[in-house]
Amino acid sequence: QVQLVESGGGLVQAGGSLRLSCAASGRTLSTNGMGWFRQAPGKEREFVAGFTRSGESTYFPDSEKSRFTISGNRARSTINLQINSLKPEDTAVYYCAATSRFSDEYVYWGQGTQVTVSS
Repeated sequence: QVQLVESGGGLVQAGGSLRLSCAASGRTLSTNGMGWFRQAPGKEREFVAGFTRSGESTYFPDSEKSRFTISGNRARSTINLQINSLKPEDTAVYYCAATSRFSDEYVYWGQGTQVTVSS
């Protein structure tokens, strides 16, 4: 069974930076997609950034590429998310997730890490 564990969340002032990390255990996810989602209070969970099964990086929306940077080591099944110039609206629980090996559906989820940005 695949387990995903996030770390790096916390309380940050607006304008600051955070680096979130996620490590997978149970099986190597070198051929899976891995990504980050977030869910703000009262809102639906949304995709932030990730790697597709072919290793291509993707961001949503594309305009956030200037503040979000995705990195990782597929062989070690780790993925990181660097967030710069944090805004209060970035406050959310950030989830690490992974797809199956055979589709782009995210089927494995971490417990989430809280990011709170104060103004």
